[in-house]
Amino acid sequence: MLKVLLGLAVALLAIQLIRPEKTNPPITREVEAPAEVKVLLERACYDCHSNETKWPWYSNVAPVSWLVAHHVDEGRRELNFSEWDAYDDKRRAHKLEETEEMISRGEMPEALYVLGHREAKLTDAEKKLLIDWARLR
Repeated sequence: MLKVLLGLAVALLAIQLIRPEKTNPPITREVEAPAEVKVLLERACYDCHSNETKWPWYSNVAPVSWLVAHHVDEGRRELNFSEWDAYDDKRRAHKLEETEEMISRGEMPEALYVLGHREAKLTDAEKKLLIDWARLR
């Protein structure tokens, strides 16, 4: 049993050497939004959907670091508010429609993210504000 525990400890230490790439690329042009909407986007969306990710301490501990980096990469691929100017009008409209749908269905912000980031939990009024903004764009 001691050998197994020692082996697990060595493996856990060894995987710390496999570091995911954690970047915050330059911001080309952020999405334009009223101040009250911008605050909500920054609080509940930007860690995964912008180039302004605030990497938490656990993003430095494997294997969790791999999951966090993958989640951020995937979020940025789906929607990146820091690269809004690179989207044409059709793509912007589609992304806003998806945003509206996901917030309406309670899929965003993701429950697992909110567990570790209480400030990202949106009230019904905040959700309505974001949904209305997305609809009117």
